[in-house]
Amino acid sequence: MKLLEEKIRQDGRVIGTEVLKVDNFLNHQIDPKLMQAMGNEFAQLFKGQQIDKVLTVESSGIAPAVFTALALDVPMVFARKKKSLTLSDENYTADVFSFTKQETNHIIVDKRFLTAGERILLIDDFLANGQAVEGMLEIARAASVDVVGVGIVIEKTFQKGRAILDEKGIHVESLARIAAFEDGQVIFAD
Repeated sequence: MKLLEEKIRQDGRVIGTEVLKVDNFLNHQIDPKLMQAMGNEFAQLFKGQQIDKVLTVESSGIAPAVFTALALDVPMVFARKKKSLTLSDENYTADVFSFTKQETNHIIVDKRFLTAGERILLIDDFLANGQAVEGMLEIARAASVDVVGVGIVIEKTFQKGRAILDEKGIHVESLARIAAFEDGQVIFAD
């Protein structure tokens, strides 16, 4: 998606050789027009899949997932990272290690929001080592829902996440694919 690649080039900041900071348009401050364009693109990429719901993990996946759900005209559910007093005791859970934050989060989805047999699309902001998607897949298995695919905003092709999903035969679509970070610049994959 050229629009996203241009935004990454313009506003993304490379930190070291493995981290891309996109906090001014994706995961701290949100560019709603870009999110809408990405949601429309995901809806087009997964067109004809008969999707019932979109699932993501808070917080950075929420904006692209909401716009994808809007474009698909389906509900969006997000896995919480912290249990609140309002969350029931009937939950699906998984543990997810965050590479960027170097911590493990216990993600939670209320059982009321995923029904056996539903067809769901997973959306996430980054695919690096695949941990967030693995956690959502674990929740999907526990809920007996069918995962029709995974939509990723930014994929780091130099990390193992895509290979893990390819081994499982999961349909993955990434809007921007990064091959490397060199001299503070983003090198996009073909």
